Amino acid sequence: MVLIIGAGIAGLSCASYLHSKGVEIRILEASDGIGGRVRTDIENGFLLDRGFQILLTAYPEAQQLLNFEALDLKEFKSGALIKTEQGFTTLANPFKEPSELLSSLFSSVGSLGDKLRVARLSWETQGLDEEIMEKPTQSTLDFLKAYGFSESFIYQFFKPFFGGVFLENELATSASFFRYIFGKFYDGEATIPANGMQQIAKQIASKLPANTIRLNTKVSKIQGNTVVLSNGEHILANQIVVATDSYQAAQLLNQPLPTQFNSTICSYFEAPKSPLNKPMLALNPNRNSLIHNLCVPSDISSHYAPEGKALVSVSTQNAPSLSDEAWEKQLRMELKDWFGTEVDSWKFLKKYEIKESLNAFPAGSVLNPQFKISENLYQCGDWTSYPSLNAAMMSGRKVAELITKS
Repeated sequence: MVLIIGAGIAGLSCASYLHSKGVEIRILEASDGIGGRVRTDIENGFLLDRGFQILLTAYPEAQQLLNFEALDLKEFKSGALIKTEQGFTTLANPFKEPSELLSSLFSSVGSLGDKLRVARLSWETQGLDEEIMEKPTQSTLDFLKAYGFSESFIYQFFKPFFGGVFLENELATSASFFRYIFGKFYDGEATIPANGMQQIAKQIASKLPANTIRLNTKVSKIQGNTVVLSNGEHILANQIVVATDSYQAAQLLNQPLPTQFNSTICSYFEAPKSPLNKPMLALNPNRNSLIHNLCVPSDISSHYAPEGKALVSVSTQNAPSLSDEAWEKQLRMELKDWFGTEVDSWKFLKKYEIKESLNAFPAGSVLNPQFKISENLYQCGDWTSYPSLNAAMMSGRKVAELITKS
């Protein structure tokens, strides 16, 4: 029997592949639900993902593991709305949104040369695989400068858009990871499941036998082939897979605690109607603001809000330390600058502060995952490879392959 600690995407993926090979599995999950960081709460009829997240349909692991049709994926329009002093300007991908070609070409964001470079970079990164991350590279910011993009375009588009992807505002993330992700945005669509991001975890879990997953079960330590629970219970296994987040994994495996995390705060509001006129992500180049990225998930999927309502999501990276009251007050003030007095009618729903949202993958990082720790002990998770849903699924698959070959 293989015992998997953690019912996040990596642990569930590993379990799914092992089960498909006829291996007996059990999963222990410390929290009250599956999905790890990919969780969705229901509040007064609203679907609140724990942090703004998307699924890129070009992810090869997702294509292999998930049934996109059953997830009823809803697509964002390709591109972004960018906040300027004059309001919003649209910067769309003309290959996917031909109707936005003229508005994008005449957008105040970026020169014609910048937009031609985006097209060239899209072509060059099409179909790139993970191998490009096996060698150290410069930072994303240094790469963009060397590629010829103007300082203003980097400030207005790349920093707010990919700052939201990487959850860091300086684009210190490895350029190889940037190129890989940039290509995936070009190759496929940015989507969310119609009924929330946690549907991804639920779909993977649905392939497993009943009673495979044991919730509210915290592991305190691992002793050889035995897992010791916090209540003192001992469970013996043939193989053990640690599929928790990197911080918990380090504690269980007696390894140094990781220190490089990118964090995010996601704030949700209930509004009587959508403040945006397109199903796109809205970017704020001013990273000193609390509003870094904003979207209306209910514009993408109507299931995210009750009929006649809209759900507004605001994301912030490297946020200042404020009380909840001061946070909402400052956020409302900035939102009123964006949308006017209609914000007065909005109801604050919830704030998610995710301090250990993503492991950093800075310049110089190399993809060299270590999945096998000892003869009967393995680890998986996006933190073993690179920060993404694709890496979480890949690590789970790789560990399952190692176990079935052993």
